[in-house]
Amino acid sequence: MDLHQIVFGVYPYLALATFILGSWIRFDHEQYTWKSDSSQLLSKRYMRFASNVFHIGILGIFFGHLVGLLTPHSVFLALGVSDMAHQGIAIFAGGFFGLMVILGGVILWLRRMFNKRVRAASRWMDINILGWIILTAVLGFTTIFYSIGHASRGDVTTMLVLAEWVQSIVLLQPNPELIRGVDTVFKLHIFFGLSVFLFFPFTRLVHIWSAPIGYLFRAYQVVRTKRAL
Repeated sequence: MDLHQIVFGVYPYLALATFILGSWIRFDHEQYTWKSDSSQLLSKRYMRFASNVFHIGILGIFFGHLVGLLTPHSVFLALGVSDMAHQGIAIFAGGFFGLMVILGGVILWLRRMFNKRVRAASRWMDINILGWIILTAVLGFTTIFYSIGHASRGDVTTMLVLAEWVQSIVLLQPNPELIRGVDTVFKLHIFFGLSVFLFFPFTRLVHIWSAPIGYLFRAYQVVRTKRAL
């Protein structure tokens, strides 16, 4: 078994097992640390803009990958979405949401690095995981230029084999040979992306599990002031 087979045949299961079991163990034993550790009270400058842009971008990227890679090829064709149209949608959506992740993430990372109050309240993993996500997004954005080149030649092979590889992992029939020939930047993006799942249980990202759906439809919070009106 060579390195390629280990990274793309074994590592996905290591990362996903750590993601699930690690999150479960942390919730069971360290519930006090199960939080987002918001730093908004320490400094509000750029916080709302950067946080909103970053989170919207992350959600767009996550669900875009989920639908684009896990939906069987035959379903897209049955819906009238050709392979070229599918690739075009992936390029546009990936570029748009990827830029949001990079923009918002860089602002948040710089804020944690150079705002003294925020830096003092930050753990090293807060800074590192944010930087890792940004690098993952940058690699993903870089793949778009390769995808545009493929599309200009009418070549959708890379998109199809990547989806087929992901589905082989999900179906517990890993076939790393499917992506042996794809461009290195795609492989780097996959490795960095899988590593986010590996690091997940050891970071503040665990608060994602507790995100309440009702939060999106909550009523306004009533805040009273002591100042005379």
